[in-house]
Amino acid sequence: MEPIRVLIVEDDPMVMEINAEFVSKLAGFVLVGKAFTAKEALSLIKEVHPQFVLLDYFLPDMNGLSLLQLIRNENYPLDVILLTANREPQHIQEIFRAGVVDYIVKPFRFDRFQSALEQYRYTFEKFKENQPLEQADLDAMTKVQTKRPEVEDSLPKGLNDRTMKQVLQFLKGQSELLSSDEVAAGTGLARVTVRRYLEYLEKKGSIVMEIQYGSVGRPMNKYRL
Repeated sequence: MEPIRVLIVEDDPMVMEINAEFVSKLAGFVLVGKAFTAKEALSLIKEVHPQFVLLDYFLPDMNGLSLLQLIRNENYPLDVILLTANREPQHIQEIFRAGVVDYIVKPFRFDRFQSALEQYRYTFEKFKENQPLEQADLDAMTKVQTKRPEVEDSLPKGLNDRTMKQVLQFLKGQSELLSSDEVAAGTGLARVTVRRYLEYLEKKGSIVMEIQYGSVGRPMNKYRL
């Protein structure tokens, strides 16, 4: 899949370079433009056709909300994350109503930035597949976690609560899809053991399994909460 085309809109040159460096560290994204004003941003949107915009709120010629509303009024097919020091509740509520996928308050750490973009990439790729979405897919996109028992009262023979919780606890700390081998390495459990627990958890709906196809070799099952 081609990388997601990113435009950064930021009036501070130093912050611009930091954000550009952050984008360069993440797989699946390519920076196609830098805009220091709202006017430059609108021009670049028409010229380079970004799919994703990292937008500051405080710009010299227009605030981020006004620019976002212009983008929406023109129906440009792109998504926006606000990266800003603006913490005013009313402004933030308006911005979400205008349509952003996330809102990150400056100053922020790379791990928060990374989490936001990886979450966006997951959603973007799901839509690109153009397949009917299950509720679990939508929950993953919106980060909604349905409350459900992690372990059933009666487990199949050979499975136990302690190991089940160990596998689930490890998966809770992961943001990406993992193979059974990767889960085994992360938990210190045998690969055969991990596969049994992952298959059981997937069947009961506690985790999601996706099949990934590489350029060579057999397709691989990968899992996430």
